Amino acid sequence: MGAFSFKSSGVTRADSVANALAKTAVPIGIVTPLSLGTTELLKTSTDLSTQVGDNLRNLLLTNHGERVCLYDFGGNLRPLLSELVSLDDFDSQAFDRIRSAVSRWMPYVELEDFLSEVDQSTTGPLAAIDVTITYNIPSLNVRSKRIRVKLRAM
Repeated sequence: MGAFSFKSSGVTRADSVANALAKTAVPIGIVTPLSLGTTELLKTSTDLSTQVGDNLRNLLLTNHGERVCLYDFGGNLRPLLSELVSLDDFDSQAFDRIRSAVSRWMPYVELEDFLSEVDQSTTGPLAAIDVTITYNIPSLNVRSKRIRVKLRAM
């Protein structure tokens, strides 16, 4: 009769579970702007730092009163465009609004740098400003990540 060793007969249960988890990326959140996904209905992000960046972009582009049941959610930056007297005044007010919104709604994000530029490509009386923010996420060891949003007066 022949000898048979079970040690070489396959993969252990723990290894098969670990392999399944390693191959399948767990969705963390829905990416905006909304688009159709390949395996899910909507495109999702699986990287935490990417999702934090997307959430920060949404926070900056949201104005007070636009989020249901959370009136004061958002950076509330669009009203500043109609009140724009000088770029220096815009910078200080916008930075204060961004800093207070991030400290309240996303305290795990550290703001590092703020830069605003008037978008010269727009025509007509409507103002458009590009805002670039450099931020850190210390808990994820993410340093000097940048996000750029375009603000337009409506």
